[in-house]
Amino acid sequence: MIYLLSLFLFLSGCQKKENQKMDEADSFTSQRHLMVDSQIKSRGVTDENILDAMRKVPRHEFVPEVLQKEAYLDDPLPIGEDQTISQPYIVAYMTEQLELKKTDKVLEIGTGSGYQAAILAEIVDSVFTIEIIDVLAISAAKTLKDLNYKNVFVKSGDGYKGWPGKAPFDAIIITAAPTRIPQPLLDQLNIGGRMILPLGNLFQELVLLTRTEKGIQRKTLLPVRFVPMTGEIQEN
Repeated sequence: MIYLLSLFLFLSGCQKKENQKMDEADSFTSQRHLMVDSQIKSRGVTDENILDAMRKVPRHEFVPEVLQKEAYLDDPLPIGEDQTISQPYIVAYMTEQLELKKTDKVLEIGTGSGYQAAILAEIVDSVFTIEIIDVLAISAAKTLKDLNYKNVFVKSGDGYKGWPGKAPFDAIIITAAPTRIPQPLLDQLNIGGRMILPLGNLFQELVLLTRTEKGIQRKTLLPVRFVPMTGEIQEN
């Protein structure tokens, strides 16, 4: 009798935990849809592939557990090592400016938590992403693997020289701010390809570069604030 009672209590506890997980999942799904409607669509992002990706990718899985309840607010959040995950709107905006196609191969400099890479992976053929902080590269790779992203390839290292063995790329996104445009990355951009990056030191601007047969076209988009790009870019 005692055994049956213990078994009943154990099974009841398991069912309660399972129901709690389902409720949390439903809550996060609702928060993602609200995030897209209130923070992203309302501010002019119209690419349906990006909106669908933002609705699908679980941003709360890319932030520390203690911050998961804040994952869908319109804010950047700390992810450790003095780094941040960008606010959802900036992720969507930068992605839209690249005018991505399903067949594209994209290079990301600054993996961070892996969230931007996951958004890209929902839209393009393949994503190659480099993170200079080893512990973040390892953590992001694990999160992306756990979420079954098989078209994202993470490398630990300095992104200044890009990933020559996988070049050229159809698009490049830099998620930390250099004080000048890294020439090795421009060299790895396909003709017709686009690169977006925050540029500057104390005062930063989001810049869009397009590589054409005649050279590089440059367009300044909006003021931003990103963590600085570190590594070789600071030595030259």
